[in-house]
Amino acid sequence: MSRGDRRDSRIALRILLGVSGLAALLAALLVLAAATTLPGLSDWVALTFDSGIGLKNAAITSAVISVTVMVIFALAAGEGLIGEIQFMIPGFFLFFVFFWLMIAWVF
Repeated sequence: MSRGDRRDSRIALRILLGVSGLAALLAALLVLAAATTLPGLSDWVALTFDSGIGLKNAAITSAVISVTVMVIFALAAGEGLIGEIQFMIPGFFLFFVFFWLMIAWVF
């Protein structure tokens, strides 16, 4: 390894450590900001929203959203609904469960 390669390696390492340090500092600041604002925000959410739509209505809504998203993904993939069926079936169930629980939780 030549002297210039070592110097470039040291500069790259310093840049990496500097950027990593800035990212860690930013993450720490975001966590601190979230920790200080979430109690007040959760009180506002509890006062603003009612009891919700429930799991039954959330399941119906999530099924419609999941089918729509899967059809859009299949059409965007270019092979239509048949070419990607082995990936779409597990993807549908993952989308369904995610949307179902998130809709029930949020609304």
